[in-house]
Amino acid sequence: MTGWRLINISKLLILTGIVSLATGCATTQNNDPLESGNRVVFNVTETLDKHFIKPVAESYVDVTPVPVRTSVTNFFNNLGYLNVILNDFLQGKFEQGITDMLRFTYNSTFGIAGLFDISTPIGMPANNEDFGQTLATWGVDQGSYLYLLGPSSTRDITDEVPSTLLNPFFYLSGIVFAPISALNAVNTRANLLEQSNIRDEAALDTYSFTREAYLQQREFQVHDGEPPATGYDDIFGDAGGDVGNAGDEEESGMLVIE
Repeated sequence: MTGWRLINISKLLILTGIVSLATGCATTQNNDPLESGNRVVFNVTETLDKHFIKPVAESYVDVTPVPVRTSVTNFFNNLGYLNVILNDFLQGKFEQGITDMLRFTYNSTFGIAGLFDISTPIGMPANNEDFGQTLATWGVDQGSYLYLLGPSSTRDITDEVPSTLLNPFFYLSGIVFAPISALNAVNTRANLLEQSNIRDEAALDTYSFTREAYLQQREFQVHDGEPPATGYDDIFGDAGGDVGNAGDEEESGMLVIE
């Protein structure tokens, strides 16, 4: 077993321990009981991003043509699609799972290892399923908000385990895995430049903005784009039939981050 693989397995074990500890701290009244620690990690991450990661991503955008960046994004999306397929079936979405298997097969072969998305134009669009959504389907609560490898929760961060183990490059040597992972990180950050710039300009508190956007996005994903209109009775009181319309307006204004 390579040293790089040992590092990644250790990371998964550490994540499991963190999730176990953090879940015990979660409460139903406060979705961010770990805020003080989360803010420390967030601030460190933002500092690294500002001085290193973001400039690298901007340089990558400057020197890489859009079609090339699109193919790189397609490649990594296809590489991670085995995790989507697994969670299709774990959630009981068997028809979607079969379609996603065909999508992965077509893009991996005719799409040249996923560099080209040939499945979407022929009626097989990409789906977004992960183990956090699977646990939600099984009735597991979201738990507390957790900022560790980016915005997450004590439930959703468990997806790091299957998504890592289902990555074929995880089983290769560090000489191959390290540069592939670095390219994925830079390309992903490049794809988020516009969103992060909007956030930085619009948000008075970027931590709170990121947290609320993430939690709303996850609610949207867990319910397959149709989140329940909870909490509106308290907001609108006896508004009666107007509550449904208000819920539609609130949903349409949902903050979404990738």
